[in-house]
Amino acid sequence: MDHFFAPCPRGLEACLVDELGQLGASGVVAAEGGVGFTSTTLAACRINLWSRLASRVLWRVAQGQARNETELYDFARKQDWGAWFAPERTLRVDVTARNSPLKSIEFATLKIKDAVCDAFRDARGLRPSIDKREAQVRVHAFLDGEAATLYLDTSGEALFKRGYRKRGEDAPLRENLAAGLLALAGWRPGTPLLDPMCGSGTILIEAAQQALEIAPGLGREFGFQHLAWYAPKAWRALLDEARERRKQPEFAQIWGSDRSSAAIAAAKTNLNAAGLSAAVRLAQQDVLDCQPPAPLGILVSNPPYGHRVTMEDALLELYPRLGDTLKQHFSGWTACLLSADPNLPKLLGLKPRRRIPLFNGALECRLLVYPLVAGGMRKPFRDPPSGH
Repeated sequence: MDHFFAPCPRGLEACLVDELGQLGASGVVAAEGGVGFTSTTLAACRINLWSRLASRVLWRVAQGQARNETELYDFARKQDWGAWFAPERTLRVDVTARNSPLKSIEFATLKIKDAVCDAFRDARGLRPSIDKREAQVRVHAFLDGEAATLYLDTSGEALFKRGYRKRGEDAPLRENLAAGLLALAGWRPGTPLLDPMCGSGTILIEAAQQALEIAPGLGREFGFQHLAWYAPKAWRALLDEARERRKQPEFAQIWGSDRSSAAIAAAKTNLNAAGLSAAVRLAQQDVLDCQPPAPLGILVSNPPYGHRVTMEDALLELYPRLGDTLKQHFSGWTACLLSADPNLPKLLGLKPRRRIPLFNGALECRLLVYPLVAGGMRKPFRDPPSGH
């Protein structure tokens, strides 16, 4: 059994512990910003394929001391890198540090890169080429005080990059955080789900993939495919198993809307690219005009919040009206709203049952969970016209 560490958005550690346990990891232990575990290398491949919450799966290859730059170089230099990957692979090194006596992260990164390349040159007469953008092999070093841990990245690109977005296109909400919102909301496939401010559709796509049992990594490549222990035949078997589990596209009781035509167009494009158009119903609609699509369900959304002066007046007007809409029309539902603003949600006039701290990248947020028990008459939900 090998040791691994799976970083995730802060606030999702407990959810990731549960997910990794279900995916066959053992010795699962939460830490700040991620989860440590043990597994076979093949199980780590399966976790890469199926994890909806992890940002990466890092394989721990060495632990030692790094009280200064020379000691860090010597520690990295003595490792048998050739047992883990070939010198023909392109290389990238990343370093993070906490309370380290080393003065410069950039210099520490350079020393590790030099150590790996020097080790290969002496042993094989070749040294890896450096590629900071699309490296085949990524070395991650974590410096904690005087301790140093070296990892090889089995994921390659971050796992929240599911493979369906166009290159260079970023979502304001990362896919694994969107999956985390669904987990924290208690949503399960089959439960009616609505995102009335869906933007480019990230929450909807994550829900639809779960509903159709689609492995989130089915459409992409991984870093472990460049490591020495990669077994193509065993990997193909995992892919075949995932393809067999995938259900035929059908409506999955998932609805999304947005007032912006551009957002709806982007959501349609992304749903099409992910092969999920049949699972979700979209409509261009203002959130204040939304009606519940079912008597009971869960509303999960990332409403607008911002610090730009031009947005402030509009948001101050939106939130009280949004609270009225939820109270008047969504009785029996649970609303889960993500916000990075501590004051705007107070304007909803609703009391949250839970305030869950989360991070969207470096941005500190709260997921606010509102059971909606008061309300009035509802208009029946009508499906949007065809083509939406």
